[in-house]
Amino acid sequence: MPTAPAQQASGMSLDTLAALRSSLSEPGRFDTGAARRAAAHDASHYALTPEAVVSAASAEEVASLIAACRSAGLPLTLRSGGTSLSGQASGPGVLVDVRTHWREAEVLDEGRRIRVQPGMTLRQANARLARHGRRLGPDPASEGACTVGGVVANNSSGMNCGTQDNSYRTVESLRFVLPSGTVVDSGAPDADALLRSREPALYEGLVRLRSRVRDNPESRRTIERLFSMKNTMGYALNAFLDHTAPVEILARLMIGSEGTLGFIAEAVFRTVPVRPHTATGLLVLPSVARATDALPALQECGVRTAELLDAAALRVSQQGLRPEPALEGLRIDRHAALLVEFAEDSEEELAELLAAAAPVLDAMPSDRGAALTRSQKERAGLWRLRKGLYTAVAGARPAGTTALLEDIVVPMPSLTATCESLVELFERHGYEDAVIFGHARDANLHFMLTQGFDEEADVERYARFTDDMVDLVLGAGGSLKAEHGTGRVMAPYVRRQYGDELFAVMREIKNLCDPAGVLSPGVVLDDDPTAHLRHLKIVPQVDEDIDRCVDCGYCEPVCPSADVTTSPRQRIALLREMALAEAAGDEARRAELASEFEYAAVDSCAADSLCVTACPVSIDTGAVMKRLRSDRHGPLARKAGQAVARHWAGAATGVRAGLSVAHALPEPLVRGAAGAVRRLGASGLVPAWPADMPKPGGPRPGARAPEGAEAVFFAACIGSLFAPEGDGEGVPEGAAGAFLALCDRAGVRVAVPEGLDGLCCGTPWQSKGYVDGHRAMAERTLAVLWEATDGGCLPVVCDASSCTHGLTQLLDTLPPEERGRHAPLRFTDSVRFAVERLLPNLPEPRKLASLALHPTCSTVHLGVDDDLTALGQAVAERADVPDSWGCCAFAGDRGLLHPEVTASATAAQAAEVVAGEYEAHASCNRTCEMGMTRATGRPYRHVLELLEEATRPEM
Repeated sequence: MPTAPAQQASGMSLDTLAALRSSLSEPGRFDTGAARRAAAHDASHYALTPEAVVSAASAEEVASLIAACRSAGLPLTLRSGGTSLSGQASGPGVLVDVRTHWREAEVLDEGRRIRVQPGMTLRQANARLARHGRRLGPDPASEGACTVGGVVANNSSGMNCGTQDNSYRTVESLRFVLPSGTVVDSGAPDADALLRSREPALYEGLVRLRSRVRDNPESRRTIERLFSMKNTMGYALNAFLDHTAPVEILARLMIGSEGTLGFIAEAVFRTVPVRPHTATGLLVLPSVARATDALPALQECGVRTAELLDAAALRVSQQGLRPEPALEGLRIDRHAALLVEFAEDSEEELAELLAAAAPVLDAMPSDRGAALTRSQKERAGLWRLRKGLYTAVAGARPAGTTALLEDIVVPMPSLTATCESLVELFERHGYEDAVIFGHARDANLHFMLTQGFDEEADVERYARFTDDMVDLVLGAGGSLKAEHGTGRVMAPYVRRQYGDELFAVMREIKNLCDPAGVLSPGVVLDDDPTAHLRHLKIVPQVDEDIDRCVDCGYCEPVCPSADVTTSPRQRIALLREMALAEAAGDEARRAELASEFEYAAVDSCAADSLCVTACPVSIDTGAVMKRLRSDRHGPLARKAGQAVARHWAGAATGVRAGLSVAHALPEPLVRGAAGAVRRLGASGLVPAWPADMPKPGGPRPGARAPEGAEAVFFAACIGSLFAPEGDGEGVPEGAAGAFLALCDRAGVRVAVPEGLDGLCCGTPWQSKGYVDGHRAMAERTLAVLWEATDGGCLPVVCDASSCTHGLTQLLDTLPPEERGRHAPLRFTDSVRFAVERLLPNLPEPRKLASLALHPTCSTVHLGVDDDLTALGQAVAERADVPDSWGCCAFAGDRGLLHPEVTASATAAQAAEVVAGEYEAHASCNRTCEMGMTRATGRPYRHVLELLEEATRPEM
């Protein structure tokens, strides 16, 4: 996001601003504008607005920023994924982004260990381990968005890892920065000696606390009791019992410290094996009591996972958009269910385990039997039932409320009574829509409720419920936080859970590490009994398409603009912040946010809609940004968009002619002319002339109507606007020419419709928000394709994935009656058609040694990633999709208009591809090929061009 003026929206002095900026090698990574309002939103129900947001790129920068904040008396909060649920990822003062520049990983010992930085998501780390049959131990449900930094800082666990494979148990060593600026590598041979020499007071304090804890029998008993369960409440005091060397104690205290003791810059994990042979089943039992009573027997027979769903959770799942067959027809009364899973290293071991477990399963009073399935599809459906609870409850909550997801743990004998008492609490406090689920094998319960904080009565209700819930859990001998971290939500209750003595130990730990109290004050420890009732998030209604957003951040890892401008979560946050400013009568703040919003949110959005694939409540922020673009168009612009659609053949010819002329002129002249036009107000239509602008392509294929045609070929116009890479190297028609040559070679007849030059998938109009032009193009294109396919009898095949995706969306622009008429039309991408119809009938391809593949956002939406990989494997001995793959953000012309977005989106993938030294590079969409060619300096071509060459008869 662009850097704001020095005093903009910030109360910091100029000296403080200068000190913070001087901490960075690039001052542009410092923002006091709209970014700080967007950063106030994390996945919790708290909202604290920082005065500045800083993106740190090294441990030294973090240390310098902490020193600057200490001198200025400002608090500092470390933020990576922002998926934490307890309020620990936001704060006042300075918010330091430790995700953007912290995504490196190194696999060690053939996957048995991995060194990883805090900004990498768990899913990305596990992708690097997958080829070794290993994974990280912690397995939270947010693994696609939560980062390693947060997983370590919260001591995260999950559905399978229990207490044996959580961060505390599987981290081998840490490299961390103390508030003093000292960098500690606990894995270094001399780490303990270095800590003693560099931080003598801290070292001696840890020795003193070690003796204090070990010499107090009551303290030992409390620690052993609480940490025999999952427990992320307070600091990891078990470190004083588990370790002797102060540096090891300190490293373990860092785990679960939630950014209050230091910055974790790197972690080395011992990984765990992936057990590939799995059987899963849903046991529907008469009550929660019967479900929890069954757990000891299930554990004894080797169940790896046992997830509990109460009656309310089952009802929510049964009423969802995609109810699972396992619940079909079930009349839910007081039922509960256990989702159980068995997993082993081999088929034989699994069979032996299931045989031993069969008598136990058969004895269960399950309403639906105790059958287990090994089918990947059926297993995915059962897990969708469990993981979809969040979606179902959060998506259906009243507008203006927040979804609160809490977790507790109790001793196993108290689990049944705790579940029943929680239901009573929900009824007493009016949380009718609350559901209970969780990791029953660990007696770790999650409960989810919806809550607004607009009125004082709402806050008072929440306070009463929280107090009663605390009484219930602590009365059962449990912990108020099992895996989500203490954060702000339970900080006032740490003393009550641990007692005065151990709370004093925690206070001393904080004082030893962070004597100035710079790091995240109010997180983990807070003496104010009402601290958890401050800074509660208000959620105004802004747009029915996005009001159900819960700020979870799942969208951010897939968003190509997240590192350079804003993410979908931040776009929605800024809309809400503008609404709050308007409601408060603060027009200056609203106008300031609106001004930055235009570029940071609307213009720079690639509108690839990958966000909807990750969003648990199915919000398509890309579609909303396209609608906002449409709202900016005046009558003249709308008419112009419609006119271009109606005369597309001539417009496309004009673009090709313009490109031809431009390439014939001196480059400085063309660049100057383009710049002048942009300055006149056409920056959203005319790109700055790049040195790598392709030459114009050739004309689209002429009409053909062979007897016995199996499909209608819709050659994308993008292939005629831009020539293929390297002018096609023998295939001047690019992907379209390659496709038709392959069809001829495979003996597959395809038709080409009349008037193709004037047709388009509509994506250019849709992306820019020209609704009338999009509708005009849709009407004409669908009418021609209806005729060409004989009323939908033949599939339509397109040679550019984004255009195939665009074709599938044309029906949505039509009135309902017309939509129904054209509903039989079927659209297929050329890569799928090639796998299903061409590849089996082609000669054996001559294989390249290696190939880097770039799937596109559209292949994800179309579900053809596997087909692209299959074609890659057909033409190369090794075909790799980079671990760091993501949308290239070229997005038609976005990469030409806003190249900075594509540069940011492709940086990690480009580095991986270049390091891989591949013989060839391929994708399946011309503009994506342009984007990846620019990013890597390697020629990307359509995979069909490579397949055509690989099967072409040798001369």
